[in-house]
Amino acid sequence: MFTFSDLAFGHILGRRGPFGVPHLQLVHDGLADLHSSPQDPTPTGQPRRPCNLAAAAVEEYSCEFGSAKYYALCGFGGVLSCGLTHTAVVPLDLVKCRMRVDPQKYKGIFNGFSVTLKEDGVRGLAKGWAPMFIGYSLQGLCKFGFYEVFKVLYSNMLGEENTYLWSTSLYLAASASTEFFADIALAPMEAAKTGYANTLRDAAPKMYKVEGLKSFYKGVAPLWMRQIPYTMMKFACFERTVEALYKFVVPKPCSECSKPEQLVVTFVAGYIAGVFCAIVSHPADSVVSVLNKEKRSSASQVLKRLGFKGVWKGLTLTALQWFIYDSVKVYFRLPRPPPPEMPESLKKQLGLTQ
Repeated sequence: MFTFSDLAFGHILGRRGPFGVPHLQLVHDGLADLHSSPQDPTPTGQPRRPCNLAAAAVEEYSCEFGSAKYYALCGFGGVLSCGLTHTAVVPLDLVKCRMRVDPQKYKGIFNGFSVTLKEDGVRGLAKGWAPMFIGYSLQGLCKFGFYEVFKVLYSNMLGEENTYLWSTSLYLAASASTEFFADIALAPMEAAKTGYANTLRDAAPKMYKVEGLKSFYKGVAPLWMRQIPYTMMKFACFERTVEALYKFVVPKPCSECSKPEQLVVTFVAGYIAGVFCAIVSHPADSVVSVLNKEKRSSASQVLKRLGFKGVWKGLTLTALQWFIYDSVKVYFRLPRPPPPEMPESLKKQLGLTQ
């Protein structure tokens, strides 16, 4: 049943704006068309759209933009996006961590794989997959789900015109806010995967015995150092790259592109964003790995000892997260707002319209 609270929630989060989908407006137009003929003009003087267009638009999406179901499915997309991609690169991540912690023994990527296989066998390359999958699934749930929430929340606080004018700042603020909470969810698993025990079941009690609850969140501050700049760059660069691709590269508007074409744009934008955000975050990533291994060290001590060259050793990039996330949106038929356009009120103020 459609309740008053549903109406209020939809009005607040789904109203027209650079991030809104005019879902409720289409429904309203469709209902209005039941009481008027297609030839009757609207208040703007334009002919009314037939009711079947509104119905088609409603049926196109599985939920309303800004609804609880929308945010839940975005969070699920984040779980798959981060959980699967990080788990898939566990062998590479394991070797990278060992290179940073013991560079004398693990002299490079290929040497690191060779030494690990010789000492632990093939099974050794999967060490740490459980905390990796659980930790980054929780992080992805918060990262992508909360980002959509904060983006709409801050957009409503700024208003339509300021949202357009300050869109990059909005992307940065929303992504920084969401990553703050995402890293709190990630920190215990990030600590557990680095050097405490061979399995998660053994690592948790051992961590608690050594340093208590502090051991689970010892790396949260370095995580913020690494992940907040990374996520700010990741989301802001992605959003801006998508806008630029549709404006200067893709020969037709987003609304006219097929789902596969939109996913290609998503992958390209995600790859470009991945290059920049990896450069931003990798030094702090190196510090986190060593800090979780050396229980008595501080972040400043580790950074000083590693030096400039040490924090950049083992840099790799990943580019599939945005593609997986957007694929989930396509599969579940979630609303996908087009790139923001200048509001009509702002065009009038700037003298861009007659």
